[in-house]
Amino acid sequence: MSDFEEDNTSASDSDIDPSELTEKELQEAFSQGKIKPGLNVVLEGKKKSANDISGLKQSLLDLKNDFPWVERLDVTEAPVPETPGQSGETAKNPSDVNAEDDFQREICFYRQAQAAVLFALPRLLKLKVATRRPDDYFAEMAKTDQHMQKIRHKLQSKQAAMEKSEKAKQLRALRKYGKKVQTEVLQKRQKEKSAMMTQVKKYQKGLSDKLDFLEGDQPQKKASGSAVQKKKGPNAKRRYKDEKFGFGGRKKGSKRNTKESVNDVPGFRKSAAHGRGPSRPGKKGGKNANKRPGKSVRQKIKNKGR
Repeated sequence: MSDFEEDNTSASDSDIDPSELTEKELQEAFSQGKIKPGLNVVLEGKKKSANDISGLKQSLLDLKNDFPWVERLDVTEAPVPETPGQSGETAKNPSDVNAEDDFQREICFYRQAQAAVLFALPRLLKLKVATRRPDDYFAEMAKTDQHMQKIRHKLQSKQAAMEKSEKAKQLRALRKYGKKVQTEVLQKRQKEKSAMMTQVKKYQKGLSDKLDFLEGDQPQKKASGSAVQKKKGPNAKRRYKDEKFGFGGRKKGSKRNTKESVNDVPGFRKSAAHGRGPSRPGKKGGKNANKRPGKSVRQKIKNKGR
């Protein structure tokens, strides 16, 4: 047995002072049931009852006798009677009100408040107590202007942070969408490039003679129903050679007259044909109008002048 147990075997629970015990001694006392959890305060005398009915009544009488009504403002009145045109299921007596019926209970409160106003308002006017606020009355705020300004700044900063967060969220969504579109475009380009390289290898190996892939035209899908299909024509290589060298065929004798060209005489002028006249109106001479005379002709002209 410890020294604490030997010294306190004959002591009662009230003789133990927890403030003078060490932590180890407190644990031992608690394990033996000598102290209880919580505040171990020794109370002197019997605990007084909280429900002192007589004291409460005496306090009420003191209030009624010592203070005037204008300081107490207590009103005990029965609810006002119902008006003739009032509709609804309401109880005439307060004792008949069903407490579970919200409508009846609220109507009873309303009628009793009306009765209190009808009783107190004339009495206040008789005592010259103002019952209406002046038009220029400003109530004093429960909180200071500095405090309200601080709250306003806090709300504004919170709203700005929310707007910033929402804008950042939208930017992230747009960036994510743009990245998705860019990835799809890159994948599409890579696919087209791979398909073109496959077609080039086939052409180089002689497995195909089509060069449509050089123009970047994708093969059109066959239209269903009455849709017009693309007409077949020469491939890209043939079209390129046609542009460069012409369309082929016989060219010898292509400028000879034909039956149609001979019979087509609307633009024929006899005076201009074979150099016999001006080729255009107002122009003298024909084909050899400006031809220089020969040497013999020039010599004869020179001899005549001597």
